[in-house]
Amino acid sequence: MSVSVQETAATTVFEEPPLIGGKPTFSSITEKISGIVEGKTKKAWFVLFGLASSLALILFGSIGFLFYEGIGIWGINNPVGWGWAIVNFVFWVGIGHAGTLISAVLFIFRQKWRTSINRFAEAMTLFAVICALVFPGIHVGRVWMAYFMFPIPNQMQMWPNFRSPLLWDVFAVGTYFTVSLMFWYTGLIPDLATLRDRAKARFRKIMFGIFSLGWRGGNKQWKNYELAYLLLAGLSTPLVLSVHSVVSTDFATSVIPGWHSTIFPPYFVAGAIFSGFAMVLTLAIIARKIYGLEHILTIRHFEKMNMVIMVTGMMVGYAYSMEFFIAWYSGNEYETFTFLNRAFGQYAWAYWIMISCNVLIPQLFWFKKIRTNIPAMFIISIFVNIGMWFERFVITVTSLANDFLPSSWDYFSPTIFDISMLVGSFGLFFSLFLLFIRFLPMVSMAEIKGVLPQADPHYYKKHE
Repeated sequence: MSVSVQETAATTVFEEPPLIGGKPTFSSITEKISGIVEGKTKKAWFVLFGLASSLALILFGSIGFLFYEGIGIWGINNPVGWGWAIVNFVFWVGIGHAGTLISAVLFIFRQKWRTSINRFAEAMTLFAVICALVFPGIHVGRVWMAYFMFPIPNQMQMWPNFRSPLLWDVFAVGTYFTVSLMFWYTGLIPDLATLRDRAKARFRKIMFGIFSLGWRGGNKQWKNYELAYLLLAGLSTPLVLSVHSVVSTDFATSVIPGWHSTIFPPYFVAGAIFSGFAMVLTLAIIARKIYGLEHILTIRHFEKMNMVIMVTGMMVGYAYSMEFFIAWYSGNEYETFTFLNRAFGQYAWAYWIMISCNVLIPQLFWFKKIRTNIPAMFIISIFVNIGMWFERFVITVTSLANDFLPSSWDYFSPTIFDISMLVGSFGLFFSLFLLFIRFLPMVSMAEIKGVLPQADPHYYKKHE
């Protein structure tokens, strides 16, 4: 008797809270998530979309003036020939990493907590990559020759330089975007069919009918769907490691002190997952509040994400310390100067913002009270993304501003157009994301139902 009581007590202590709160049913999940798409648009959505689209227009206007005037409108100078455009590119590619990680890697490892967040994490990946792809095209200067970045011959039958890092980015990011798009769309098909069957307007029924590809939910369709989803997850998983490794190699193959480092690929991948999860957390908290998804996006989901942020933050902190160690251990005076200059030179303010936001602040997640506190995690997630943008700024600008020749040293100062394009890229990202959550199901109904207790084949026998 006493043993039984002890076993029960132990089970009670270590039993995790349910993934989905309340008393959900298959029907209530469908009604809640479909209702967001089918119902009236909330006023908060119009306010946020108006603000985001205004910022996106600033981006397009700035790009238009750039085409007219040239890249001299930016703060780039000699020797800082790479300015905020490259910083923004690397930042946005990194943001897109969490979507693939949550969707593909966690799916392969059968982590059920991914089901509430994977859909808009995948969408976030696509929109972040779109924002990233804006910058390589416009920073080349001669934008009418941007097609040289693609592996196609021009009219003079001269092939682009395959040794150029820009071409590596096109292959890596293009592949990443294509596979992520297919993965995202494949997961949408059962939910699109649900919206098709519920649609009352003829136009909506036709459009959802086209994009649901004749889905009827039959046994054979589910079998083929699950196989296709698994294959795409398998294709996506190596991309988590490869894409940002290629982006980091753009820097690492040069001879510039501070860039010529073999630690860059794993360090960039960890940083990308770090910043990507922070952005997912920020978006999830806002969407949860506006649409009343507290029972679907529970504290347990947020706590798991906070743990990932904490772990990857420590990996990034380790990389920072190893960079200093290798600079000292190598005996290379140029490397030693570069890292000391980052910490104590003219850009020390940026370096210590980076350290504070990426290494120190995430350590607060060691405390369960903070890890499960919505306002605290929201503020920390914003600080993380600020810190990760400054990381890319520190890597790019400090290494170029003080290179081998002191006679060519200069201080990089952004212009209003650098700032407008950074702010405008956030406007483009949030505009696309808000359109997504308005017109498509932001949470996967099919996958949520799969983790409910009722999905257990023996559930009803147990509850008779």
